[in-house]
Amino acid sequence: MSRRQSLLWLAAGAAGLLSGCDRLSPGGQPATPSFKGIDITGADYARGFSLTDFNGQTRTLADFQGRVVMLYFGFVQCPDVCPTALTRAAAVMERLGPRAGDLQVVFVTVDPERDTPELLREYMAAFHPSFLALTGNAEQIAQTAKDFRAFYKKVPTGSSYTMDHTALSYLFDRQGRIRVALRHEQTADDYTADVRALLDAPAS
Repeated sequence: MSRRQSLLWLAAGAAGLLSGCDRLSPGGQPATPSFKGIDITGADYARGFSLTDFNGQTRTLADFQGRVVMLYFGFVQCPDVCPTALTRAAAVMERLGPRAGDLQVVFVTVDPERDTPELLREYMAAFHPSFLALTGNAEQIAQTAKDFRAFYKKVPTGSSYTMDHTALSYLFDRQGRIRVALRHEQTADDYTADVRALLDAPAS
């Protein structure tokens, strides 16, 4: 993990500690369950997105109202971190059983130059038929990453390049509010526990 990513971790952790001091925020956030990941309930970032899916349809967070959303930044040619994250997300779906339909996994590419809609569709299908990938132009991706305080950078590799990027997964509750940032090092059981906590949380 890069030094900048480590700093982002610390910032996210601090946000979680601050949000934990007040279980009912001025904005009317619900009482916070105990999460395995970093509790960022009430954070003033990661509020949403507006990007295009691999079918050419504009998607926003409001499209998934009533479901928990797990959002991850990555790219198709990622050698290990992204496949691991998506395999883990598929394991979460399996663990949820009949409740899997209440979770929407969203993958935002940080490599729109190479990640075409067709490639993104095939890549998602390799992990789970319900997984959705979003893309946009370079400016839209940069703005979305900024809105989530997510880091990414093109890194030259000989005649080509790879992408260095933040490996957090973000969870939104059924009402579309950001609640949790899950670390890449955490297990599928940890992820499932936090998804279930949000599924079971009363609406408010």
